[in-house]
Amino acid sequence: MAADLAQIPDVDIDSDGVFKYVLIRVHLAPPSGDPTTECKEIVRGYKWAEYHADIYDKVSGELQKNGYDCECLGGGRISHQSQNRKIHVYGYSMGYGRAQHSVSTEKIKAMYPDYEVTWADDGY
Repeated sequence: MAADLAQIPDVDIDSDGVFKYVLIRVHLAPPSGDPTTECKEIVRGYKWAEYHADIYDKVSGELQKNGYDCECLGGGRISHQSQNRKIHVYGYSMGYGRAQHSVSTEKIKAMYPDYEVTWADDGY
């Protein structure tokens, strides 16, 4: 199985609005007994999700089918104002705790280089 972490997009978020997001660490699933440290963090956020777990369950299920292991590192909310080219990351997940917004923000900045991307630990 030729699983490759580079094929997984770092960021996949809805194009506008306020919605929940999760920060997920994806690992290459090791052959039995062979530990691997190769991993990456990805950001996923969608308006359709009522709960952070809805996003994690959907994304982790798809990744596991393709030979990856994953863990949720936390969640929060994203306010994406595409007309103003602004993204704000904040808040936390009741179930998974607060994601490390600084990590999420760096990934989003790389994906949206012409945006003002900010984060804060306050808010829900």
